[in-house]
Amino acid sequence: MNQHTIQTAASIQGIGLHTGKEVTMTFRPAPVGHGVVFQRTDLTDKPTIKADATYVVSTLRGTTIQQGNAHVSTVEHAMSALYGLGIDNVLIEIDGPEVPIMDGSAISFVNALTKAGLEEQDEPREFVDITEPVSYYDETTGTELMALPADHFQVTTMIDFNSKILGQQYASLPGIEDFADEIAPCRTFVFLHELEYLVEHDLIKGGDLSNAIVIVDRLMNQEELDALAKKLGKPSVKIDKEGILNTIELYFNNEPARHKLLDVMGDLALVGKPIKGKIVATKPGHKANVEFAKILKKIYTEQRRLKGVPKYDPNAEAVYTAMDIANYLPHRYPFFLVDKIIEVGENYVVGVKNITINEGFFQGHFPNNPIFPGVLQLEALAQTGGILALTKVGDPGNWDTYFVKIDGVKFKHKVVPGDTLILKMELTAPIRRGLVQMHGTAYVGNRLVSEGELTAQIVRRTEDKKKEELAVSNS
Repeated sequence: MNQHTIQTAASIQGIGLHTGKEVTMTFRPAPVGHGVVFQRTDLTDKPTIKADATYVVSTLRGTTIQQGNAHVSTVEHAMSALYGLGIDNVLIEIDGPEVPIMDGSAISFVNALTKAGLEEQDEPREFVDITEPVSYYDETTGTELMALPADHFQVTTMIDFNSKILGQQYASLPGIEDFADEIAPCRTFVFLHELEYLVEHDLIKGGDLSNAIVIVDRLMNQEELDALAKKLGKPSVKIDKEGILNTIELYFNNEPARHKLLDVMGDLALVGKPIKGKIVATKPGHKANVEFAKILKKIYTEQRRLKGVPKYDPNAEAVYTAMDIANYLPHRYPFFLVDKIIEVGENYVVGVKNITINEGFFQGHFPNNPIFPGVLQLEALAQTGGILALTKVGDPGNWDTYFVKIDGVKFKHKVVPGDTLILKMELTAPIRRGLVQMHGTAYVGNRLVSEGELTAQIVRRTEDKKKEELAVSNS
């Protein structure tokens, strides 16, 4: 199946549940590979925040994402709607810090997006393919999430609040095509006795009986109810029995469990790719959902790495020759370790290093059994990544990249004279403040020989350094 966006823009207005601020959200079409990105139009420079588990900064009564100083909270219902409708690429403009709560479900977002229309795009959709069981367990809460192999996306949720009013419930979504009717209308819920805690923690400023199911699992006297109503800034109510406080009826007998399923989908949408597998969630919550999303994102990264082994055609014309590379990098023989760049994308670069017996270090590095040093494999990867980083800053030849950190390095196979080393570097985060975070993989043929996480700093060369380089080049 190919990626999808929307045909036209769709706007929605409402109040943020926790901030109480009125906001307008506009969903706009986006190109392939864009993903879901929020843009704070009310802030200077209109910063963007990618809807990604990496950027989650809070899971207190909702999921908040942040990049730099810009954040958007309570994203899970909108994200669930996008996931449920199979929308991969969209820009969400929002003029406030929180997604509107609407009626506490995802149906308002589903209706707006459905009205805008879906549009199939030209690139195939990538999946997180669950090939073996994956699990996450929180010993403190008893929350457990599992992903099991399946040929399509499915979700099952089980909740248990140890309450005679809301005890054990079960909900299931056997196919994504049922989301709009069976899951999207299901509203968030809260216990009456929790409201005071939420108010005291400066939350639910936009809370109302119209945007949540309030469950009375223990009776409160009228004095307590009046005091709570005053704190909420709402009219007081009278309660003479336990049950659902709202005068409206539940849409489904298991609506709370269905809403938890909705939340699971919204949080797992932060993996950034749809999941091919069955999700089983027991007592799920935002914190556990997001932690599980991070695990699945790592699995996707690993799968993509294995699927992304570069194809090297020695007859194809290089994107950058050795002479071109020399215009960007300060390195020279014997530390010029990239012969050519064969592929450059928006977030990745592929280079080639031919290993010959004439390399100077072979004289002293296992001379009777020559092995290309692992540290030089990392240096070759770093130089390859430097090309991608430096082509983005402009003014070639006046910038350098320096190692800041190396993590998770693994050397899996020997590299020997006669091998052609294929070097691939992929951005793992946007370049910010000159910091470049990349995942590097080195291959000989289809065999992975080394990999690691490399972080570098882009630094402008000083005028003195420029003069020194000029003097050397003129000598």
